[in-house]
Amino acid sequence: MSSPDRNDTPVLITEAAPSYEEQHAARRRKYAIMMSLRFPCLILAAFFAHTWWLALGFILLSVPLPWMAVLIANDRPPRKAERANRYEREHRAIEERNPTIIEG
Repeated sequence: MSSPDRNDTPVLITEAAPSYEEQHAARRRKYAIMMSLRFPCLILAAFFAHTWWLALGFILLSVPLPWMAVLIANDRPPRKAERANRYEREHRAIEERNPTIIEG
């Protein structure tokens, strides 16, 4: 039994990207939404056929929707730029030291 102030939801502690399946599902959802907007545009164009400029506007709005839907559906999130952790020597530490000169 948990106390009322305790939150039992899991916490994401990594910076891992969403899985491929989650990304694919989100892209499919965006594609379906954008393609479903095209049909109402064509219906509205037919409904406003007596107002030619409004019907033309709806038709022109529906033309680039498939192209934009495909571009958005095929677009994956960019990969994170990861910097390699490499050892770099400190050259200054050697140069800043005062050399001891031994005269013989």
